[in-house]
Amino acid sequence: MLANEKKVKREYLGKNIKSYVDLPDLIQTQISSYNIFLNSIKTDDSDSTEETGLEDVFKTTFPIESPNGDMTLHYRSYSLEYDSLKFSEFECKQKGLTYAVPVKAEIDLFFNETKEIRRKEIYMGDIPLMTDRGTFIINGAERVVVSQIHRSPGVVFLHDKGVYSSRIIPYRGTWLEFEIDQKNNLIFAKLDRKKKILVTIFLRALGFANREEIIKTFYKLKETKISKNRNEYEILTGSVLAKDIFIKDENGEAKKLYQAGTKIHPHNIDDLIQNNISKISIIDFDHEESLHSQMIINCFEREEMKHTPDPMVNDEPTFEDAISIVYNALQPGDPITIETAKEDLISMFFSNRRYDLGRVGRYKINKKFDYKKPVKTCTLVMDDITSTVMNLIQVYIGEKNIDDIDHLGNRRIRSVGEFMTSTLKTAFSRMARIASDRMSQKEIETLKPQDLISIKPIVAAIKEFFGSSQLSQFMDQINPLAELTHKRRLSALGPGGLSRDRAGFEVRDVHYTHYGRMCPIETPEGPNIGLIVSLANYTRVNEYGFLETPYVKVKDGVATGKVEYLTALDEDKYYIAQNSTAVDNKGTFNLDLVSCRKQGDYTSRSPKDVEYMDVSPKQVVSVSASLIPFLEHDDANRALMGSNMQRQGVPLLFPEPPIVGTGMEGKCAYDSGVLVKSKTSGKVKYVSSEKVIIEDIDGEKEYDLLKYQRTNQDTCYHQRPIVKVGQKIKAGEVISDGPATYKGELALGRNILVGFVPWNGYNYEDAVLISRRVVKEDMFTSIHIKEFTTEVRETKLGIEKMTPDIPNKSEKSLDQLDAEGIIRIGAKVKSGDILIGKITPKNETETTPEFKLLNSIFGEKAKEVRDSSLRVPHGVEGTVIDVQRLRRSAGDDLNPGVDEVVKVLIATKRKLREGDKMAGRHGNKGVVSRILPEEDMPYLEDGTPLDVCLNPLGVPSRMNVGQILESELGLVGLKLGEWYESPVFQSPTTEQIEEKLKEADLPINSKHTLRDGLTGEPFVNPVFVGVIYFMKLAHLVDDKMHARSTGPYSLVTQQPLGGKAQFGGQRLGEMEVWALEAYGAANTLQEFLTIKSDDMQGRSKIYESIVKGEPSSSAGIPESFNVLVQELRGLALDFSIYDAKGQPLPLTERDEEIIKKEKIGNNF
Repeated sequence: MLANEKKVKREYLGKNIKSYVDLPDLIQTQISSYNIFLNSIKTDDSDSTEETGLEDVFKTTFPIESPNGDMTLHYRSYSLEYDSLKFSEFECKQKGLTYAVPVKAEIDLFFNETKEIRRKEIYMGDIPLMTDRGTFIINGAERVVVSQIHRSPGVVFLHDKGVYSSRIIPYRGTWLEFEIDQKNNLIFAKLDRKKKILVTIFLRALGFANREEIIKTFYKLKETKISKNRNEYEILTGSVLAKDIFIKDENGEAKKLYQAGTKIHPHNIDDLIQNNISKISIIDFDHEESLHSQMIINCFEREEMKHTPDPMVNDEPTFEDAISIVYNALQPGDPITIETAKEDLISMFFSNRRYDLGRVGRYKINKKFDYKKPVKTCTLVMDDITSTVMNLIQVYIGEKNIDDIDHLGNRRIRSVGEFMTSTLKTAFSRMARIASDRMSQKEIETLKPQDLISIKPIVAAIKEFFGSSQLSQFMDQINPLAELTHKRRLSALGPGGLSRDRAGFEVRDVHYTHYGRMCPIETPEGPNIGLIVSLANYTRVNEYGFLETPYVKVKDGVATGKVEYLTALDEDKYYIAQNSTAVDNKGTFNLDLVSCRKQGDYTSRSPKDVEYMDVSPKQVVSVSASLIPFLEHDDANRALMGSNMQRQGVPLLFPEPPIVGTGMEGKCAYDSGVLVKSKTSGKVKYVSSEKVIIEDIDGEKEYDLLKYQRTNQDTCYHQRPIVKVGQKIKAGEVISDGPATYKGELALGRNILVGFVPWNGYNYEDAVLISRRVVKEDMFTSIHIKEFTTEVRETKLGIEKMTPDIPNKSEKSLDQLDAEGIIRIGAKVKSGDILIGKITPKNETETTPEFKLLNSIFGEKAKEVRDSSLRVPHGVEGTVIDVQRLRRSAGDDLNPGVDEVVKVLIATKRKLREGDKMAGRHGNKGVVSRILPEEDMPYLEDGTPLDVCLNPLGVPSRMNVGQILESELGLVGLKLGEWYESPVFQSPTTEQIEEKLKEADLPINSKHTLRDGLTGEPFVNPVFVGVIYFMKLAHLVDDKMHARSTGPYSLVTQQPLGGKAQFGGQRLGEMEVWALEAYGAANTLQEFLTIKSDDMQGRSKIYESIVKGEPSSSAGIPESFNVLVQELRGLALDFSIYDAKGQPLPLTERDEEIIKKEKIGNNF
């Protein structure tokens, strides 16, 4: 149907809605983040002069000064040595290496006394390079670094468990919290979650000299006259003094009468009048810039003082008092000197070395407090602390709102580049410490920069991050969609993030700010639900790490077509209309009231109030969800399963794109990186299955295609050309398909004819009944490639050897091996076959004098060897398609003690069979229950047998009606030979589908008369028949089916191991024991618990008696009983057991010896 077409021509079917912007590059987040890190690119639109990435790492570490200050290491510049890349990506995969680029830095060693400079370019280690697909190749395997969504640094105001608090969260450094004590109306500071300190004491420790200064910071003052009229006293009563009041004593010296912060009572006014004071400064609580609360004043009254110079005067704590209170709270019990405590406190918040808000934290604080003059430094300034206290009190008295920590304005994305920067900063600081130590130990005359710098910590940190960080993951490579979504994933877990058990419901829940930024559908089922999410289609990450989504600007009720990206905080200010709103060609709204949203509320407003409009209906969901046609007709839970299961579709041998697509298939395949794209425009000169040559202005460009490569999940990665010789090609055009793609479109499954009809109970509980035609025509056949490896090592007894000459093996079992003992390519193998013949020297046992004498006379006898060949494991069979050898002698980098590594690749063709899991795109999953001959399948009036029978009960309760609409349209497409594109939330109406059904001459209700394939009788009622796009998922029965007769046993309990990987046995749990007890099957039960499990003597005896055909012997003592006895002996309880005759039974070898000795003694 599509064989001769260059591309799949799709007819658009759905609502006519204009998309204002094209989809961005779907893996841009990963690529740009790492590019900025490697090349430290300054973005044009950012006004920051700060360094980022590698440059920032070097600048923060250098200069490094020696402890005595006589020499310094200075950094000049770094370079990435792309020319000295030893291996390509493909070679790194084959050899198990890391694809990385060497970094060199130019370092000066400067001697302060002699002013001499010694300059050298130093190798600083290898930094892994990102492939153009957004992945890394680490030790030969493709990995992805998942972005993390975490709490943004900055300031937050919270109301949790009845307590109002605020936190200043830095990127690195001490947390500073403020908390309100509602009972006493006080405010406290907390440093690093330690003891609470009164806020006024904390401010004094930071350098506020007295009450006046603190009051001036938080309040506005006003001058007022004191009236001598007692009736007017009421006006001043309750006011608070803003400045100290002094009078002169008998000696003419100034004496403090009242302190600032004193609340005025009538008797205070009398005092003031007596002392001839007519004017005072009081706090103006009603001024709009003043704090409308007396909380700070209340704190003054609760301050404790160490010493008071004059007991008559209630004086205030000194700076020294305040510092010691704060320092004692931080480090209780430590003796302090005021000077060190002061330095420590200042450096805790105001020094770059110990405190860093990061660009983001500073940006958030500037935005929150709306400073008239934005602060640039990345440490705290005094205004930050006072503004935080002021805002917290305003939140408490209801003038400002608390922050929502799940709002995407307060959560940000950390991507690869940022992780690498912070990993390297830690490693470089270790390196700096080592350099500083070496400076004091080395001879100055011969010192060079390279003698001081050790790259071990850097290499180790990079290895540790990529090898074992929670966010550096083995790439999910089942199909192109799985790759793409893995790179677009956001995780709240990982270092500095949440943990599964501590994450509550709120963090996981969908938030209104997720709209257009994070997909509300695609998330795992199970413990990670809501913690791992996917980016929505149009989202981008801005320079501060916040998610932005595009909107069309609306001006005076007209959509201008100008697109702007807004963060979650910016968006909160506007009314935003839906994209599905009726808009004419000029962008004018056709309705008087437009449905729109502001923050979490959905309302209808006049078009004049609307300021922005969505760019596209699919901006809400992720790539996976936007591949589901008729998504809006599916229940969200089923859509979640649908989008997750598409990632598990196995690439088929003969892929086919869906008849009913959503228009995202092309973009998804294009950005996933599995297709080969032309880098230039030109003409195709040569095409074969292995390579394509394109001729352009600069000459010829050759594109090699990958053939039958193994992916991380053992599926087959195979590229095939889709161009012809002489064809004209534009730059960026697809020249070759990859796995699970067809003509440049994603093709995860096949379109098959489905009837919703029960058939003899074979579709009970969602099971799927399939026609043999599907298997015969290889519709769901896939290729799987497994890799088996063996190493040739040097042992203490000699070197291992690969050879076809293996002791005690028949000729037949060795006939596929070559002269070196390696299986030939193309050989068909099954479980137990030898892939690589290998022998290992064995320990020589007899070393008697006679043996040595004979040995020296007749020369060395053939050494004892044991067979250590590589065999095909259980349950695997297939064809050997490749053998790869890595040799130390050929210069390959192998582990110590290994001389050679040999890998054998076996490909298996897997047809669809009973037990395989299949699914559609709407979460309609099931297991194949039976493959029926096509002549027995129910058939249509024209004789066409169905391919699949599904259970009609699977639809109503699951509420995924999308599959019904898809099957109607699919049947139309099959009949008319058309392919449709109906994007999510723009699906065709029922009327449009009915028109299509009429055009194809099909019943409008899609119900057809079906006949029974066995009898030819028509079924009683007409049956719903259509064409659904079905996939075969990676849960294949061949990987799960497993049986064991005998096998390995656990070392201590001697019970069989569990699981297929260990070739284990079936667990017989307590419920199974109850079942056997209920039947009274005592002997069966005894066998299960003894000779089939951990009765060692019984096991070997029963085997012997079965082989010899003798009656079976009785069961012995299970080994787990012995373990129990030994445990009890460990508790100092002596335990002995006796048989029916009263004879002691040995439990251990020691027991055996004792019993033997006793017997010998008795005999004597």
